Amino acid sequence: MFLRCGCCIIPKDVLERLLQDPTLPAKTRASLESTVAQESIWRRLRVAQGAAIQARLFTLESTTTLAKVPSITVNDCQNTTSLPGKPVANPGKSKDQTAKRAFDRTTDVVEFYKTCFGRNSIDDLGMTLMSSIHYDVNYNNAFWNGVHMTYGDGDGQLFLDFTRANDVVAHELAHGVTEYTSGFVYTNEAGGLNESMSDVFGSMFRQWQKNQTFSRADWLIGADIVGPAAKARGYKCLRDLADPGAKHCISPQPFRYKDYIPGGDPHDNSGIPNHAFYLAAKAIGGRSWEKAGKVWYAALTSRKATKNMKFKAFAKLTRVAAKTLFPSEPAVYSAIDKGWAGVGVS
Repeated sequence: MFLRCGCCIIPKDVLERLLQDPTLPAKTRASLESTVAQESIWRRLRVAQGAAIQARLFTLESTTTLAKVPSITVNDCQNTTSLPGKPVANPGKSKDQTAKRAFDRTTDVVEFYKTCFGRNSIDDLGMTLMSSIHYDVNYNNAFWNGVHMTYGDGDGQLFLDFTRANDVVAHELAHGVTEYTSGFVYTNEAGGLNESMSDVFGSMFRQWQKNQTFSRADWLIGADIVGPAAKARGYKCLRDLADPGAKHCISPQPFRYKDYIPGGDPHDNSGIPNHAFYLAAKAIGGRSWEKAGKVWYAALTSRKATKNMKFKAFAKLTRVAAKTLFPSEPAVYSAIDKGWAGVGVS
């Protein structure tokens, strides 16, 4: 089975569903149609780039160092589909708030991985991180194309500028981390794990920036890009790790393994491991990145993580990591175990 969708924040079938809504303004539906049409173009690039990265990892010397601190650049597509776009000079001080947000939030994601997990950029070798902004006209998505992040401005009705959501920025960068570690393919259960890693680390990053404990976090993905037309329809986020199937989610998901969709979109099936993480973090309490997050990161970066991994095998890696990282805290292992049991993954 070949990839049916790429590493973006909004799945293609959701965009197509919204496109069929006759109550949406013609301009909004036109922007959705244009967004859907662009998907296959960058998807092919991501597949090829991902395969190249995995092949390179076999020959990359462990002593190789690209940079102690990664460079962060921003390019402006100027509402065209030409990538990567025109370089933005000094984006951290740009008057273009989209450029500034892309720079600042990427910088913060780098600090998040360094502080919480000891990782130096997405490849752990100080890789330069490049963002492309103002992609296309009213483009309703953000994606990782295997090389860098790309953000649309949204149509202003269903979706707002995608750099507004810090968890969206972290979601896209996490796809890069996955490519440089486990290399989960984008099909079947491994595809669900791939998307889940991005939602989980995106949510953790959002909580980390706000220094939130479990009880204070809302566990929503993409709440800051939901536009007025979407809110008028009762939506308040893309996904919700605490309640994946909720009606307030633009992209609702199954969250029990018995409801897994064979051959389904990875965005849908990611609801299962997403909710397992939520349940584990809930049982542990405190800050999600300090224990549950460290366990998930250890599993993602384990040498035993394989590109075609199934949920059960990944769950086993998290259980092993819980015992290894927190040998004197059996409650952590118990929480991880109960998290997976809670979604039906033994």
